[in-house]
Amino acid sequence: MFTRKDLYFSVITGLIAGFIAWRIFIFLELPEFIGISYAWLAVFVPILWILGVNLGYFLGRWFEFFNQFGKFSAIGFTNAAVYFGILNILIFWSDTNKGVWYSVFVATAFIIATFHSYFWNKYWVFESGKSKISGEELGKFFAAYILAGLVNIVVASGVVNILDPMFGLTTDQWANMGGVVGSATALVISFIGVKATVFKK
Repeated sequence: MFTRKDLYFSVITGLIAGFIAWRIFIFLELPEFIGISYAWLAVFVPILWILGVNLGYFLGRWFEFFNQFGKFSAIGFTNAAVYFGILNILIFWSDTNKGVWYSVFVATAFIIATFHSYFWNKYWVFESGKSKISGEELGKFFAAYILAGLVNIVVASGVVNILDPMFGLTTDQWANMGGVVGSATALVISFIGVKATVFKK
């Protein structure tokens, strides 16, 4: 059942994701959508998150798995926004978008996003907030994300450093495409790991 807590957290995480996405699109110099600023994402994404969480609860009537998956997806996409926000800040500051430093940037962005993800997953998605933050729990969470992170780094770096930019993308845009492919792969691994070993009931 969609609660007031779900509403608040959907709006907060949606605002975070929407704002960061808006700023990333400006940095990547993507053309405006039908001449409209991407600032609309800061309003649209929270609404989308609310609908997504509600859809999860609706599907959860038949498959209990979806009760958590709707919230996990919202956090996953918000986490992706944090990840790409950090990645693009590092690319902007260093004016470097490939090579060894790109791999370092991917790793840095992933670590920061993992800290962000832990708290949202603990207190909202898996509702384990009644238990104290323990070294064991945090250790298991990071173990699951480190495995996913290694996959993320290998896949993203492989896409960027082995393949030349495709589809007419710039090198900065291609660097983000590498991050997308790496993050999508890591998302599946992290969900399985976190659900099975960290916040299992």
